[in-house]
Amino acid sequence: VQLQASGGGLVQSGGSLRLSCLTSGFNLYHYPICWFRQAPGKEREGVSCSISDGRTYYSDSVKGRFSISREYAKRTVHLQMNSLEPGDTAVYYCATDFEPISEATMWNSYRYDYWGRGTQVTVSS
Repeated sequence: VQLQASGGGLVQSGGSLRLSCLTSGFNLYHYPICWFRQAPGKEREGVSCSISDGRTYYSDSVKGRFSISREYAKRTVHLQMNSLEPGDTAVYYCATDFEPISEATMWNSYRYDYWGRGTQVTVSS
């Protein structure tokens, strides 16, 4: 199982970035992909999840600004980030797990067994 996050960079406040999580070693049709982020000195926090049945979830801090989608032909999950704010600055990670996830536990980073390397997102004011 491999996850490879990419697409980070430096952007001004109000700008946009699209992150991508390239997956391999498992069937993307069957498993969730979630995005987390971690800012310096802070806990890793959940940002968005895409469940295999089509449901998507967003944390309150990004709802209405971020959008998660799947591109099955490329085995990739994208996170479109619009209206970026300095508070979005963090290293972003994608993760998956082969156990069913629930709304009660999906934001708990400890339950995910597989992680990609992070990609840095920096939003300047």
